[in-house]
Amino acid sequence: MEIVVRIIHAVAAAGLIVLVILQPGKSAGLSLFGSDDSAPRRKKKGREDLYAKMTVYFAVAFLVCCVALAFLRQG
Repeated sequence: MEIVVRIIHAVAAAGLIVLVILQPGKSAGLSLFGSDDSAPRRKKKGREDLYAKMTVYFAVAFLVCCVALAFLRQG
């Protein structure tokens, strides 16, 4: 059981790293002293939305695996 959780943990960690790297930076286009509030809010489209959702799923899987591994090590 612990081996399966470790494999899922490793896949979740690697996937999370890749997804975070692939996402565009939030600070793109911001000035040094703040953002331009007159600019319209940009909605996430296509890949950006998919990457954001997948990042949440991988982060939850990583968290669950961390907790599961902690419980498996105790018992």
